[in-house]
Amino acid sequence: MYAVRMTYVDRITIEPGKRGGKPCIRGLRITVYDMLDYLASGMTEQQILHDFPDLEAADIRACLQFAADRERRLVSIPPE
Repeated sequence: MYAVRMTYVDRITIEPGKRGGKPCIRGLRITVYDMLDYLASGMTEQQILHDFPDLEAADIRACLQFAADRERRLVSIPPE
C-alpha cells in the first residue's frame, strides 16, 4: 500500500513583508525553519501543538514535506 503524498502548497506561504520573506505556515509568523528547529531540538508533535494552538498536525507534516522537496532540489557537487 502506498501512502498518499500530501501537498504543502496550501499550508506553506511566502510573503515578502512577513518574516523577511521566509516560508511560513499558513500566513502565521511561524517559519518552516522554526518548526524544523523545534523538531530537531526534540519537541514532539504534541508539545508543538500544545505550545502553538493555531497549528495543526498537517502543518508540521507540510513543513517536513517542504524541507524534503527543497533538499531534493539542491544541486549536488560531484566528487573530485
